[in-house]
Amino acid sequence: MSRQSERHTPRGPGRGMGGPGPGMGMSMPVQKAKNFKGTLFRLITYLKPHRFKLLLVLLTAALSTVFTILSPDIMGKAFTELSKGVLAKMQGIPDAHIDFDAVNAILIKLVLLYLISSIFAYLQQYLMAGVAQRTVYGLRKEVNAKFERLPLKYFDSRSNGEILSRVVNDVDNISMTLQQSLTQFITSIITLIGVIVMMLTISPLMTLIVFLTIPVSLVATAIIAKRSQTYFIRQQAELGKLNGHVEEMFTGHQIVKAFGREERSIEKFNEMNGQLYESGWRAQFISGIIMPVMSFIGNIGYVFVSIVGGLLVTRRAIELGDILAFIQYVRQFTMPITQLANISNVIQSTIASAERVFELLDEEEETPDQNHAADHASARGEVRFEHVAFGYSADAPLIEDLNVEVKPGQTVAIVGPTGAGKTTLINLLMRFYELSDGRITIDGVPLTMHSRSGLRRLFGMVLQDTWLFNGTIRDNIGYGREGASDEEIVAAAQAAHADHFIRTLPEGYDTVLNEEGTNISQGQKQLLTIARAILADPSILILDEATSSVDTRTEIFIQKAMGELMKGRTSFVIAHRLSTIRDADLILVMNKGRIIEQGTHDELLALGQFYADLYNSQFTGQAPKDSVEAG
Repeated sequence: MSRQSERHTPRGPGRGMGGPGPGMGMSMPVQKAKNFKGTLFRLITYLKPHRFKLLLVLLTAALSTVFTILSPDIMGKAFTELSKGVLAKMQGIPDAHIDFDAVNAILIKLVLLYLISSIFAYLQQYLMAGVAQRTVYGLRKEVNAKFERLPLKYFDSRSNGEILSRVVNDVDNISMTLQQSLTQFITSIITLIGVIVMMLTISPLMTLIVFLTIPVSLVATAIIAKRSQTYFIRQQAELGKLNGHVEEMFTGHQIVKAFGREERSIEKFNEMNGQLYESGWRAQFISGIIMPVMSFIGNIGYVFVSIVGGLLVTRRAIELGDILAFIQYVRQFTMPITQLANISNVIQSTIASAERVFELLDEEEETPDQNHAADHASARGEVRFEHVAFGYSADAPLIEDLNVEVKPGQTVAIVGPTGAGKTTLINLLMRFYELSDGRITIDGVPLTMHSRSGLRRLFGMVLQDTWLFNGTIRDNIGYGREGASDEEIVAAAQAAHADHFIRTLPEGYDTVLNEEGTNISQGQKQLLTIARAILADPSILILDEATSSVDTRTEIFIQKAMGELMKGRTSFVIAHRLSTIRDADLILVMNKGRIIEQGTHDELLALGQFYADLYNSQFTGQAPKDSVEAG
């Protein structure tokens, strides 16, 4: 939204303030992975732009691993040299001695191998860090760009915590896997292949014994990983719910305390925390079984290799150093298998996170803007609603066959009971939602002929729910018009009667507001949003009970300032206190999505029906005849 970037949640039937998130009754269904392979391959496509660096990562990983793999064989030769000298001395052979020159040459070669391996390992980590962070950087940009294209209904139907969980927790989970597990995966694969080759050169028979443990390991890993996948998905979903509840309770902590609902909030948190614990415990427990099982299978293979190797040494089929090297290779052989099994645990969680992120990226977007030709910096303000129909869901229409004609410069007040469709009407005018039928025009041009950004630049909004960002008061007012001078900002504050209280603050216009704006009063926040709207100087104004949070004396000044601002501009006023809209040029009385009465204040009072009943109830204290709450 231009100039006044405030997003207001519609309050149609069933869409009021009750239950906006997990902490207040809304729950997201736990979904199983629909397409594990598809999600994995889609995640891999994000690495394609970094193919060259990935090839370098693969090369450095291969070289580092190869040099590491060669070291047991070389160490075995050193042990063979030592054992030959010792055995010769034990047998009493003349001039028998240990050839330390040969041993030292082998050890120097071994040190060089380890050094070169470490250098390549460093290069591998350095390159992979860049690939991982650039990949996640691109994914975050894509997610952020997606938010700009999502319709308002997406945000209305999900809690802030659920959305933030996908953007922060799930993306971070993917980042950690790419940074750490992917390099470990590459190294483990190369190590496995290299170790197999080296074992075959030493003894094919002992290698066959080791191979017999592989099917058992793979079957065990597959069974455990498949079981844990369900719980990892549930764990991520429960984490999103808990985030939503904590975010709600934190932002609304004053309301929670005011109504004495601390205990209920704690109970709800404990319930959600318990569900997260249950799913997380099961996921970690089941996946954690992989390591002990793999270790057990590997140790059984190790025992058989030691027995057969000892027999081969006694028959002089292999050297003593060879059996030492082979035993080390057996350990190296089981290590990458164990690492791969452990990585499969991480992948379960990562794919669950990636699936949630991709679900967001695949959400239905706003209808693309088709034509920008109608965009103008200003408008005369003639607005027409022609046979407009709309519903938040197809089976529950809210507005049907709505027709309204607003002339340039008119002030139009919209009144009616809660859920009548007042705010929804404004959301349709701003194209936060698309019409089910009919059309809305401004100066005879349909809204669809404008780009959304071009359309919203025509409007200035002051809502009942104020929105201020973390920054100075000067910046918050200046948000109304880019490039506004300090003099214009001060003039707007003076017109909104905000200048006096701003100057009483220690830092004046440079006072920094926190994210929730709790270091100033609600009435002062409203004054700042009004100043922002005045600075925007829009063609059409939308006021949603803009003076509801200020005292009576301040309201009088603001009404005068708003009266000056509204001169010559088409203005839509959502009225809750009917006394504030008596001078409106046109009053639309809505009920159940329809305009049931329209006219001036005096005309509607003289009519003596719904509006008159609402108006009189606010002054006499009696409920309206139909017992409908005025909202």
